[in-house]
Amino acid sequence: MIRVLCLAGGVAGAAGLSQFPEFSQQYLQRLGGQVDELSRQVKEFDTTALQEGLGREEMLEAMAAVPLMQGQEAMWRRTISRHTRLSDNLIALRDASPIERMLMPHRMTDTETFQAVWQDFIPAVPVSTAGAAAAGTGFVGGWAVLGAVLGMLTMPFRRARPKRKPARPAPALRVKADPPVRKPEPHVEQQSHIRPLAGAKR
Repeated sequence: MIRVLCLAGGVAGAAGLSQFPEFSQQYLQRLGGQVDELSRQVKEFDTTALQEGLGREEMLEAMAAVPLMQGQEAMWRRTISRHTRLSDNLIALRDASPIERMLMPHRMTDTETFQAVWQDFIPAVPVSTAGAAAAGTGFVGGWAVLGAVLGMLTMPFRRARPKRKPARPAPALRVKADPPVRKPEPHVEQQSHIRPLAGAKR
């Protein structure tokens, strides 16, 4: 039963991760649009600051000094920070191959961009090498993760196997020694003590 569930987990992992290359490609396109728009906004802010004879940071500090402009100052700081972060992510994702992007999920964490891609994303059968590699990785990962989880959940219900008694050693074969060989004693003719009768022939 556990093997069947692990197989199902592997198939689900393969089906899900096989869509990653195409999803990352669409995310990259949307991310490029986001960076272009943010770059336009930041450029306009810098142009306005220059017209006032101020740099970017000086303009932000001047806005923070005016109570009515403090909200705008905080908004512009978030915009500039987001522009910097997304620009770095865009460069990293563009320079990476589809397979290398599988190791960069931290570069695809912009919520607004992710939601926009997810709403329009349509799963398709992977036909590229990257899609096949992602499917294989997803199968192995799904199998391993679900197997580990099921193993932990079923561990308390496993019966302890009785300890096997150690096998008795086989009795040693005793080899019976051959009896000692007795050397034959030399035959000694005993002399008779009875005197022969006179005239009797031996």
